[in-house]
Amino acid sequence: MATSSRKTSTSSPLASKRALPRDPSSEVPSKKKSSAPPLLSSGAFVEGSIVRIAMENFLTYDICEVCPGPHLNMIIGANGTGKSSIVCAICLGLAGKPAFMGRADKVGFFVKRGCSKGMVEIELFRTSGNLVITREIDVAKNQSVWYINKKTTTQKVVEEQVAALNIQVGNLCQFLPQDKVGEFAKLSKIELLEATEKSIGPPEMHRYHCELKNFREKEKQLETSCKEKTEYLEKMVQRNERYKQDVERFYERKRHLDLIEMLEAKRPWVEYENVRQEYEEVKQARDRVKDEVRKLKDGQIPMTRRIEEIETQRHNLEAQIKAKATDIKETSQKCKQKQDVIERKDKHIEELQQALTVKQNEEHDRQRRISNTRKMIEDLQNELRNTENCANLQPQIDDITNDLRRVQDEKESCESEIIDKHKERETLEKEKKSVNDQIIQFDNLMNQKEDKLRQRYRDTYDAVLWLRNNRDKFKQRVYEPIMLTINMKDNKNAKYIENHIPSNDLRAFVFESQEDMEVFLREVRDNKKLRVNAVIAPRTSYADRAPSRSLNELKQYGFFSYLRELFDAPAPVMSYLCSQYHIHEVPVGTERTRERIERVIQETRLKQMYTAEEKYVVKTSFYSNKVISSNTSLKVAQFLTVTVDLEQRRHLEEHLKEINRKLQAVESGLIALREKSKHLEHKDNELRQKKKELLERKNKKRQLEQKINSKLDSLKLMEQDTCNLEEEERKASTKIKEINVQKAKLVTELTNLIKICTSLHIQKVDLILQNTTVISEKNKLESDYMATSSQLRLKEQHFIELDENRQRLLQKCKELMRRARQVCNLGAEQTVPQEYQTAFQDLPNTLDEIDALLTEERSRASCFTGLNPTVVEEYTKREEEIEQLTEELKIKKVELDKYRESISQVKERWLNPLKELVEKINEKFSNFFSSMQCAGEVDLHIENEEDYDKYGIRIRVKFRSSTQLHELTPHHQSGGERSVSTMLYLMALQELNRCPFRVVDEINQGMDPINERRVFEMVVNTACKENTSQYFFITPKLLQNLPYSEKMTVLFVYNGPHMLEPNRWNLKAFQRRRRRITFTQPSQ
Repeated sequence: MATSSRKTSTSSPLASKRALPRDPSSEVPSKKKSSAPPLLSSGAFVEGSIVRIAMENFLTYDICEVCPGPHLNMIIGANGTGKSSIVCAICLGLAGKPAFMGRADKVGFFVKRGCSKGMVEIELFRTSGNLVITREIDVAKNQSVWYINKKTTTQKVVEEQVAALNIQVGNLCQFLPQDKVGEFAKLSKIELLEATEKSIGPPEMHRYHCELKNFREKEKQLETSCKEKTEYLEKMVQRNERYKQDVERFYERKRHLDLIEMLEAKRPWVEYENVRQEYEEVKQARDRVKDEVRKLKDGQIPMTRRIEEIETQRHNLEAQIKAKATDIKETSQKCKQKQDVIERKDKHIEELQQALTVKQNEEHDRQRRISNTRKMIEDLQNELRNTENCANLQPQIDDITNDLRRVQDEKESCESEIIDKHKERETLEKEKKSVNDQIIQFDNLMNQKEDKLRQRYRDTYDAVLWLRNNRDKFKQRVYEPIMLTINMKDNKNAKYIENHIPSNDLRAFVFESQEDMEVFLREVRDNKKLRVNAVIAPRTSYADRAPSRSLNELKQYGFFSYLRELFDAPAPVMSYLCSQYHIHEVPVGTERTRERIERVIQETRLKQMYTAEEKYVVKTSFYSNKVISSNTSLKVAQFLTVTVDLEQRRHLEEHLKEINRKLQAVESGLIALREKSKHLEHKDNELRQKKKELLERKNKKRQLEQKINSKLDSLKLMEQDTCNLEEEERKASTKIKEINVQKAKLVTELTNLIKICTSLHIQKVDLILQNTTVISEKNKLESDYMATSSQLRLKEQHFIELDENRQRLLQKCKELMRRARQVCNLGAEQTVPQEYQTAFQDLPNTLDEIDALLTEERSRASCFTGLNPTVVEEYTKREEEIEQLTEELKIKKVELDKYRESISQVKERWLNPLKELVEKINEKFSNFFSSMQCAGEVDLHIENEEDYDKYGIRIRVKFRSSTQLHELTPHHQSGGERSVSTMLYLMALQELNRCPFRVVDEINQGMDPINERRVFEMVVNTACKENTSQYFFITPKLLQNLPYSEKMTVLFVYNGPHMLEPNRWNLKAFQRRRRRITFTQPSQ
């Protein structure tokens, strides 16, 4: 039996821890051993069993040494005493990963707090000599130093030595720590098969399985490669068959192209000869035109002399004509002046006559207006006599005025009310828009929460959608997952809630009745195969329960709230969280709380609390009442950071309904006011029309009197304005006679000037006729000269064109000669080769014939489309590639046949033993379940016989006779059912196991007493058989009156302030002292 102790510090005594044997007087028998017992014989321990475990400054231990037995080792102790620390020591001492324990991911965290280094030492049994593995842990560097049999080594060497003994601390079928119990049920069928093969299968079984998977993968690759190469080979053969005809067409096309090339070579020579002949013809024509130009230039000299003489005569005549024109102009100017004076006299006479006519018309018009005015006065006087007396109309006008004023007041009041209603409607519409925007913001936040749920837990999200469409199937209200119903008051505090409530419960649906939950799980889990969680709210509400201590008492320590006050949730959800996680009893503090945490733990006696970044759990020892605390860092919040105030959203929806109701009332009021306004407008128009008619009747007499007086005044003025027409006519006649005498004198003077002007015109015309004759002769000479010049210019232009054409043709001849030589690859002095001359003789000699033949040959060559010079080369290359592919395909098929043969051989060596192994496991597993009046079976799950990576072990169980066998999953069975199934599966492996030891930590915590007792009996019976591997069973408590075996070892882990130091522990001395006390009691 091993012993352990824990040193006390100088500042204050701390509890010591020790693994002690049971009291001999206890009802449970145990083997008594000394603190350093000798190793058991090789017949008891199997190869690789643990003989000794030593720890120093490791987790809760200062110094501890544990010596387990070769069969069942039951480690018992209260929570917090250090049972799981022994499990951690086994894992880390045998090169296990820290993260596998589920406690921390760094090895330095396993060293006791306050110490810089720790040590774990594991002694394993070997027939050739025990293997002692030592691991020293450095906290600062987070590194380990390894020793084997006190000699320095590396972790890799340790892992190889451990693996050689078939120890697999990472295999849940062999090593099941406390924090990994729940993960066993989460193993997939494939993972469970792999763990079982490694744990109990022959050493070559897992290797065969891996080889099969590799062979199958290579087989698939070879099948794919063969298929691709076969398809590619067929395509290549088909393409070459198709190109075979193309090659023949290519050669035929080449013959046409050769002919085209020869025609194109001869064409420049024919073209050159044609241009050279054209050049000779143009050169001769140019020489003839040059002689004609010279003759035309000689004939123009006499014409030029005669034109110059006539031009001199014309200038003299034009000078005389100009002098006569000046005299005529002066005389004509004098005539114009006389005509202007006569015209002014005529205009003056016309003005006098028009003035007299105007006065006569004005007098006639005055007489007519006087007559019309008198008639109008008479008509108005008659109308005035017939007009009634309107004095009695004033009362009616006053009444209508009062009615009109009253209607206008009502109208103004109605319009004012309409304006107010419009303002009220605008205000309500703005308020409605604001409320709608707030509701949309709430919906967007809720959608964010649902998106997070969908991304992380798709099955839960699908179940939420199903619930929203099927709420009518439930009798009472069903609440969506807690993470959706919780609404943080401040999202900064979300980390406390997410660290306090497990994710399984955060995504759990909350029910108020058991019947509704069963309906939900049957529909969602069984029918839709969705992995969801569900809980039932307590019948008695815990939501409003007061905490055991007032928050005001805790504020002095830096606490500002309990967890319950950090968020809002529906009453049943809050009740469940209070009853399950005591959120009304867990306070939340600040950095100030962490600074004085020791004082807080000692004075408040709180079981759980939070600081700014850590969670503290406080436990009290059942034996010594010593307070033990542990702290963990808070994880970052993921789901509850989005805050949605559902109560505020409900208030907003109610507010929106109230706004809509008010808007309807305002619209109804506006319609009524518009009708009223329309009625008042109509009444106002009627009253105005009546008042207008009465006012018109009242004012008519006064208007008539005013008109009569006005017309009388006008008549008086018109009668006073008289004119003497006879006197005016006499004055006008006298003035006209005087003007006519002046006009006769002016006409005589004008006649004399006209005669002088006529004589001058005759002299001018005679000079113009002489000048015209001279100009005519000059024009004839100039016309002849121009005709000759035009002919000369045409000849000169023709000469220039011919000369330019000659130069162009000369250049063209040179260019064509150069191109013809270039086509034939000839130098400047070389003659045309004989082969070209012979070939040219068989070809046409004209450009038209050559072009026609070229067109024909090009058309024939163009019929061979899609061909190029690389066709033959590709055809040959493809033939070689086909031959190479055929050889490669033959090699691949041979290799594939070899792999298939290897797969068949390995499969036979792997699958048959595996089926026998699974059958043995199933037999033992079924027997264990049958002994518990339950049913269970284990089978080899095969989806496709060829997919060896999809093989797996399936566990199916049922705990009630009314249900069917269900596959073991993390969701379908309860926690206790999963623990029982896991334990029985491990028991089924125990007798078949080839591993040296197995560790199971606190797997019985979720079991009911009946199942726990049954499982314990099976563990004792199975683990205490001969030739079975070592078994470690860790539990904090046991039922009474359990059966025990002489082969099992019971290790008690105690702690307390009065524990002995390890070097003072002597079991034999204690036994002797006990016997002495027993022997001396009778004498007393």
